[in-house]
Amino acid sequence: MITHLRAFGLIKLFRQELKKEDSRDYIVYITDEEALNQITKSEFVTIHDTHWGIESFHRAIKQVCGICGFIVRDSQLIKTQIFCSLQAFVYLEKMRSENIISNWFELQRNLFTLVMRDYIVEILSILVLLNTHV
Repeated sequence: MITHLRAFGLIKLFRQELKKEDSRDYIVYITDEEALNQITKSEFVTIHDTHWGIESFHRAIKQVCGICGFIVRDSQLIKTQIFCSLQAFVYLEKMRSENIISNWFELQRNLFTLVMRDYIVEILSILVLLNTHV
């Protein structure tokens, strides 16, 4: 649906029906009114999917690859950390494309699970040793 926003101009609205939520509305704005009229639902889906891919990349590079956790102040070291984070993402994407992992977060989740398992096993072994010496 095309509508006019007061003090802004013409926009095109798209509604996405969701399973768990009622729906989500998106707005497309292009200064050329004719180009705005030409945008179809399938073109919107392509734009949305591209946008979602970019958002997913940003989330993964922050949460999994540690691009935001700078513990250095030297500009060369910051560049090195950015490079290493990007390299880590490329490696994760390669693993995902080769079906080694199903998504970028799987490796982090599995690592956390292994670390927690090892910690619990270590604590239990200490408790067993303490109980045998008492």
